[in-house]
Amino acid sequence: MQLDCVPQLSHFGIYVRDIDAMTRFYTEVFGLRLTDQGEGRNFKVKLHFLSGSPEQHHQLVLASGRAADAPSTVMQLSFKVAEIDHLRQVRARALAAGATQMRGMNHGNALSIYFSDIEGNTVEVYLDTPWYVPQPHGDPLDLDKSDQQLWEETEAACRADPAFRPVDDWKKGFHSNAGT
Repeated sequence: MQLDCVPQLSHFGIYVRDIDAMTRFYTEVFGLRLTDQGEGRNFKVKLHFLSGSPEQHHQLVLASGRAADAPSTVMQLSFKVAEIDHLRQVRARALAAGATQMRGMNHGNALSIYFSDIEGNTVEVYLDTPWYVPQPHGDPLDLDKSDQQLWEETEAACRADPAFRPVDDWKKGFHSNAGT
């Protein structure tokens, strides 16, 4: 089906148990800023709007109202960084702020860390690579290795996959197959 308009994902919202604690977590770990807050008119819950960009009023909305015994229904919240060292920095800040279940994953097309925030929601922080391999793909990621070693290991693992290609080739295929 050919779509005339393809909406772009812009922000997301999650229900939380402790809106103030969760606001502190996301501002301390990710440098997001509280841009607005108040009670919703249509949804009678407390809302905190957070953003890391002056171009977007909010990228994350935290909404009160999650029951104390309610498990997380969030598959993952993903944040993108530009350098491997940024993954290390976020890992350290997240652990200091109370994150648990920290683990690294090399997807070939991305280097990622995953952890649970203070309310048990899974968070991913990732860095794109210049390579494509079919997903899901996941090898352990050891951020204690040097950047050079991580890049070399990632490229070698990607090139060993029969479906490997540079990510720019994958992007060309995405555009040429639009609407199919």
